[in-house]
Amino acid sequence: MQQHAQGYHFDFMRRAIEEVDAAGPGVTLDELSMRMNMSPAHFQRVFSRWAGVSPKRFQQYLALGHAKALLDSRFTTLDTAYETGLSGTGRLHDLFLRWDAMSPGDYARGGAGLVIHWGWFDSPFGPALMMGTDKGLCGIAFSAESGEVEAMRDLTARWPGATYVEDPDALADWSAAAFGQTGGTVPLYLIGAPFQIKVWEALMRIPSGHVTTYSEIAKAIGTPRAVRAVGTAVGRNPVSLLIPCHRALRKSGGLGGYHWGLPVKRAILAWESARLEA
Repeated sequence: MQQHAQGYHFDFMRRAIEEVDAAGPGVTLDELSMRMNMSPAHFQRVFSRWAGVSPKRFQQYLALGHAKALLDSRFTTLDTAYETGLSGTGRLHDLFLRWDAMSPGDYARGGAGLVIHWGWFDSPFGPALMMGTDKGLCGIAFSAESGEVEAMRDLTARWPGATYVEDPDALADWSAAAFGQTGGTVPLYLIGAPFQIKVWEALMRIPSGHVTTYSEIAKAIGTPRAVRAVGTAVGRNPVSLLIPCHRALRKSGGLGGYHWGLPVKRAILAWESARLEA
């Protein structure tokens, strides 16, 4: 696995988030740093390097009510996003995505004849399993909650007819760009059923730091009554973060599910909010 400082930071952040949750909103920097067995200055420095803001500010983004606040303040109507050019080639953080999709016939054959390269990389959210073809990334899985064995089983089971080749070098540049370590374009190769691909394309219209609802996605793809089917397709998104299923919430403001664990979803939403307002 590729090693970077980010891996340490996410392990640290998981512990810090648990301490913030346990201590409640009144906890001080001194108390948090003591719980983490660090000096206040070192704790603040490492925390801010990952989150982009102070622990106190990040606490507000991490609160369970933050999802509802996002719906109130940064709700995205996908029809508007489409009209303003956020579909097709959408800006995500500081990188550009472009995407292509497998034909329905090829998908029906379970990826038979397809060669998929894979490798493990470090990310801001812990170990990430990256998969890609010669056309682009087709899978990103986070293993912090599920474990590496389950993450591998999950992605390979989606395309059982494909040939899998361990080759992290083939994916290194795309991985670095995807996680903001370098600039550049990240091509995506969407491998899914036609309905799923429609949903995933709609997700890519949601700007960073904003959210929408499952019902909005259903309306945007022309199937307003298919909210449950949309939710299933969102959950089957194979390219975490870049196809931002974490930005889809329930109408109530609840987080809903997240395939790679709700703690990861909360961390991603808080991380994006912090960077938007830093």
